[in-house]
Amino acid sequence: MFDVHAVRQDFPILKRQVNGKPLIYLDNAATTQKPETVIRALETYYRSYNANVHRGIHHLSEAATLAYEEARHKVARFINAAHPEEIVFTRNATESINLVAYSWSRRHLRPGDEIILTEMEHHSNLVPWQLVRERYGVQLKFIPLDDRGRLRLDLLEEELITPRTRLIALTHMSNVLGTINPVAEVVQVAQRHGIRVLVDGAQSVPHFPVDVQALGCDFLAFSGHKMLGPTGIGVLYGRRQLLAELDPFLGGGDMISTVTWEAATWNELPYKFEAGTPSIAPAIGLGYAVDYLSELGTDNVWRHEQALTRYALEALQEIPGLTVYGPEAHQRGGVIAFNLAGVHPHDLASLLDEDGIAIRAGHHCAQPLMRRLQVTATARISLYVYNLRGEIEALVRSLHRARQVLAV
Repeated sequence: MFDVHAVRQDFPILKRQVNGKPLIYLDNAATTQKPETVIRALETYYRSYNANVHRGIHHLSEAATLAYEEARHKVARFINAAHPEEIVFTRNATESINLVAYSWSRRHLRPGDEIILTEMEHHSNLVPWQLVRERYGVQLKFIPLDDRGRLRLDLLEEELITPRTRLIALTHMSNVLGTINPVAEVVQVAQRHGIRVLVDGAQSVPHFPVDVQALGCDFLAFSGHKMLGPTGIGVLYGRRQLLAELDPFLGGGDMISTVTWEAATWNELPYKFEAGTPSIAPAIGLGYAVDYLSELGTDNVWRHEQALTRYALEALQEIPGLTVYGPEAHQRGGVIAFNLAGVHPHDLASLLDEDGIAIRAGHHCAQPLMRRLQVTATARISLYVYNLRGEIEALVRSLHRARQVLAV
């Protein structure tokens, strides 16, 4: 087990104060803080070898290209992709999902086909498929939830899958409920019916070991900024044979092989999906974030978060009028959405901020799920590698204060 107090020393921002109080950062599902190694990697790139990649034969370009491609190899190893060319760099998980929604759907969908989602999806894994529905005349179906926020997978084969089902797109871990979905089980069902599976791994890859070969999924999307890396860099994993058959998502420089006035041919994988100047510095920074997490050990990260999640759930139960959404600790990650009776989540977040505590409040880009829960918004804490039990205790004290000050 790693030493969380030693880990915290690697994050400069955790030394600052907010409103005269030590910063307690509990908004990691939105974005994570960055260790010194990642910050230094970005600075070193811009100070020492800033240049465009792939296109130059001078020293700086070669150095930038080497670092950029090394980051791709690091990410491939981190999720156990079979080949580095199965890793496509995008801006974020949202763009990764949109790439599949555009390129895969264009080749494989016809009017009347079906796509299965879940009732807990982030808008980023819902809206792109709604656009696909309008473009191709397909039908969207949704795996419902039980009252504890778990998928009713018993209905998948019984009621949802038909001969026209072409894709299942689901989150690995809910950004609201914290529910960890049994993706490998879904993939096994899908494979029996010849159905492709896309996994939104934005909340899973940063927190526990994800092995795409063991999962068997066809596509996996995630974001660098949610796993200690910079903003502006995302990843799409796709099985090589599937990516090879798809047309590009964007057109322009670096994704071409040849261009004439009349036509163009495409570059090899993964470059045909990386049009224009890529996010070079963020990709390099992501590689250093992967190094950092790998050195800590994702198993250690996960054990720390599990222990902290159990402690937080128990502590929150002490607060009268507080409702937690989602399953029990052993079925969830470190995302806890809740409401405090008589207190609007936005007011609650503002009061906690007075105490230096950063949480999220709102619909969390999951408005349909909010309606399913029969609420307009929730407060949400989300935990990561540098959080402490003492920070949970400070949160509980502030929540008690909120009841006294804000409850109506």
